[in-house]
Amino acid sequence: MIDAELTILNFIQEHMTNPVMDKVMVFITTLGDAGIIWIITALIMISCKKYRRTGIALAIGLILSLLIGNIILKPLVARTRPFEFTEKISLLIDTPHDFSFPSGHTLASFISATILLVKERKIGYCALTLAVLIAFSRLYLYVHFPTDVLASILLGTAIGWGSVKLSEKFIFKNKSI
Repeated sequence: MIDAELTILNFIQEHMTNPVMDKVMVFITTLGDAGIIWIITALIMISCKKYRRTGIALAIGLILSLLIGNIILKPLVARTRPFEFTEKISLLIDTPHDFSFPSGHTLASFISATILLVKERKIGYCALTLAVLIAFSRLYLYVHFPTDVLASILLGTAIGWGSVKLSEKFIFKNKSI
């Protein structure tokens, strides 16, 4: 299985990389570092009465991302990152020192995009576009296997949906929020 995934990553490296794309992908992946773009989005939304409920749902989703992705799954699965299987790859970003599965960038991005699609459809389409770009950047930069990213998309979508339901059932019983 690892050989098939490395073949996909090597295809991306051989056919899609160039100096302009390198800069673009580094920038895009940086937006997902520590979920910063999504944390900022949640904080802005929480501060606006019109979007407060969506911002709270985002905050719940991002907390779940941290707990489920980084605290539980990464150490439990303990998957080696793909760049550790080859000496041919020179990383364009700082070497990640945690495990590969799941992709935290992708997980937080798809949680956020799902919540935004459910709660604020127009904003959600932009968020989904960014989430897809962030997910692809993790493959382009050779720091995640395709299955890390795919599983993170599926898990992120489920957690995003669950975060909306949790926030509606338990947080928003109070109509004044």
